[in-house]
Amino acid sequence: MNAPAPEVTEHANRRSGGRLGRKALRGAPVTSFPTLVRQIPVYQMVPDEAVELIHEESLLILEEVGCEFRDDEAIALWKAAGADVSETRVRIDRALLMELVSKVPSEFTLNARNPQRTVRVGGNNTIFVPMYGAPYVRDLDNNRRYGTLADLNNFHKLAYMAPALHSSSSVICEPMEIAVPKRHLHIIHSALKHSDKPFMGIVTSKERAEDTMAMAGVVFGEDYVRDNPVLVSITNCNSPLVWDATMLDAMKVYARSNQPLILAPFALCGASTSASAVGAVAQVNAEALAGVAFTQLLRPGSPQIYGQFMVTVDMKTGAPMGGTPEAAQMMYLMGALARKYRLPWRTSGFHVGSKLNDAQAGYEANMLMHAAILAGANYIWHSAGWLEAGLTCGYSKFATDCEQLIGWYKYAGGLPFDDFKEAMAAIREVGPQGHFLGTQHTLEHFESAFFMPSIMDFNSFEQWKAEGAKDHDTRGREKARNMLADYEEPKLDEGIADGLMDFIARREERLPDSVS
Repeated sequence: MNAPAPEVTEHANRRSGGRLGRKALRGAPVTSFPTLVRQIPVYQMVPDEAVELIHEESLLILEEVGCEFRDDEAIALWKAAGADVSETRVRIDRALLMELVSKVPSEFTLNARNPQRTVRVGGNNTIFVPMYGAPYVRDLDNNRRYGTLADLNNFHKLAYMAPALHSSSSVICEPMEIAVPKRHLHIIHSALKHSDKPFMGIVTSKERAEDTMAMAGVVFGEDYVRDNPVLVSITNCNSPLVWDATMLDAMKVYARSNQPLILAPFALCGASTSASAVGAVAQVNAEALAGVAFTQLLRPGSPQIYGQFMVTVDMKTGAPMGGTPEAAQMMYLMGALARKYRLPWRTSGFHVGSKLNDAQAGYEANMLMHAAILAGANYIWHSAGWLEAGLTCGYSKFATDCEQLIGWYKYAGGLPFDDFKEAMAAIREVGPQGHFLGTQHTLEHFESAFFMPSIMDFNSFEQWKAEGAKDHDTRGREKARNMLADYEEPKLDEGIADGLMDFIARREERLPDSVS
């Protein structure tokens, strides 16, 4: 495995408005922008004293109430570290907790099979990652149905082709026709075959996590993946205050191989937390810190991601809601806490409750992505495709989200001043009552000066009507269909491709066809 290409590494450490960024933003044939290096300040919604108050209460939760770790090996590790353990309840002294949390690096490199797609996570860096885990799809004919392996292949292709997506995720949608015990093999194979960007692991059992690492070893080399991050996996604390055996098993597999985990409580605020945004953050912070600390018992210094998934609950129906103001406010608080601990952190971008790629979806998505960007998130997950509180991945939503991410990439990259002198010269050249369309400055910059989306429609009413009066959802499906028609596979080495298929065949012989 080689180091990232020099031009990508160099670009990742300077303004995203540089030459390479401008070339990509005007539609050059690339499949991934470099890591977004944010050039805008973070926004802290509350004063430092409020952040300290939440921090203090989170420590008290872990010291006085404790957190469940429902796994014998985890309990033994906590006992050996000096925590107060009673059966599966672990109470963690603040000194021990913060000593462990401090071992996590503030930044790390996430390696791709194509080194030019390698990215940095943490610090001022941001990457965008598509959604995960939908059993349903809203397809190219606008039908809602169960996802298939063909759909998953398509979403991995779209993720590969979307320049502002930095990862292919893994379970963008579930291939429901494949037996659950064998499904993970085909999910990981699809991510590795159809894209050369970083990907995500499987956490639904220890054996499936081990299979994921074995398949990564085929592609990257077994020695390489024992130490170098090539994938990110998600582990959820069961709020309130329970890390269960399944999640802990996955943590043990990945952390011991130096692969980063997102330690993210899954909080339905008002149901699995108190009906208070600030109270929910204090609880979720305690849960996340407990998970982060545990990874350092497994492998000190391993890269990890402080995370959260926090949505509010409709108190009339119990349904989770997407882009609410409280969800955005909680992101700002979590961002401030992550900066305090110097931890890379994950949040979600375009996760919405809308069933369709409609106005509600747009309003919800904008509320959350704006907060994610301004709060300084490093790993913005669910950034493409998410509908219906995550139950559905939509082809149209995926395509339109990916286009919007280009705009967010440019927004967070800050305002470049590199052509300001030439722009002022153009004003003097044109003078009063003229126009700028023929000036040298315009000819040199018209493609890159402004974000110019292709799916959104800015034509006159007459022109829009003449072209079929298509709404945004329809244009998104057309965009997805056209992208798939243009897809070219980033081929694996023949020996690696055969090695993956051989591994899948051998594992499928040993795995049952159904869950017992």
